[in-house]
Amino acid sequence: MIKKVKGKYVVVSESTGRSFGTYRTLAEAKKRLRQVEFFKHLGKSPRMKKALRKKSLLK
Repeated sequence: MIKKVKGKYVVVSESTGRSFGTYRTLAEAKKRLRQVEFFKHLGKSPRMKKALRKKSLLK
């Protein structure tokens, strides 16, 4: 989720409230939110898990 705080945009976890960064523009914040969502769902794909294990990036 993106919140506007003191004229800046903050990417925040909906479940934990953890901040993933503060950005000057909404476009930058949206880009970061897409990155967070991508990595959140990355480990759910069986094909991707296999590829990551092969490269020793996932246990």
